Amino acid sequence: MEKLEQEAQHTEIRMLLSGEHDVANAIVTIHPGAGGIDSQDWAEMLVRMYLRWSERSGYGTKILDYQPGEEAGIKSATFLVEGDFAYGYLSSESGVHRLVRISPFGALGKRQTSFASAYVYPQLDDKIEIQIDEKDLRIDTYRSSGAGGQHVNVTDSAVRITHLPTGIVVSCQNERSQIRNREMARTVLRARIYEREMSKKRQELQAVEDAKLDIGWGSQIRSYVLHPYRLVKDHRTKYETSNSDRVLDGDIEDFIYKFLVYRGVRSRDSAKQ
Repeated sequence: MEKLEQEAQHTEIRMLLSGEHDVANAIVTIHPGAGGIDSQDWAEMLVRMYLRWSERSGYGTKILDYQPGEEAGIKSATFLVEGDFAYGYLSSESGVHRLVRISPFGALGKRQTSFASAYVYPQLDDKIEIQIDEKDLRIDTYRSSGAGGQHVNVTDSAVRITHLPTGIVVSCQNERSQIRNREMARTVLRARIYEREMSKKRQELQAVEDAKLDIGWGSQIRSYVLHPYRLVKDHRTKYETSNSDRVLDGDIEDFIYKFLVYRGVRSRDSAKQ
């Protein structure tokens, strides 16, 4: 019975993942929001959570860009999750994530609320044409800023591309050559421009760009409370669990499944109207 239940749930999820790009790889970008050093640390915790989930799910990952914080955590990170339906699953994670805990960076032991955002885009197939005019691009090169060691390239191999009409900025520093970093940055830029255009056509649903208004109070999709009690709650589906440690260690399957069902119901109701 347990095996049949798992197979039924797996089949249901595949039916829910019927979007145009659900089968694609996912490009995930994490940014800290309101909360200072705590938010930068929280952003790094989110990166770890999604990398652990990817590992548990059998997906490959590649860090495309990683900007460490000055004291702790990160200023931003972008990584690629490779495998069938990676975008379909992780698209449920786009939005603002809120953490409540005792700050490890303060001596007073006060409770701190921090915010970080996750934006998820599909890696587009080369057959999908996105027209990008070269005159609309500003391309800057700079030295990689990793944590140190032999993997940090001492030349100006990192690449940052700014798409002037939209203001979209992408960067890549993981590859050793400037040419490869430039190619990967263009890949991320194409995905973000495409997603930006598609979001305009999804007015009945929460478009990805709508979650970018403010990485702070009132805009979170999920809360992670570690003090004074332990609870992780999704504010869209109302699903919650007290096992916050397992969630932060990458066990987010139930949250993803509940959101896919929630999104499917909303789409069906919208179609009826």
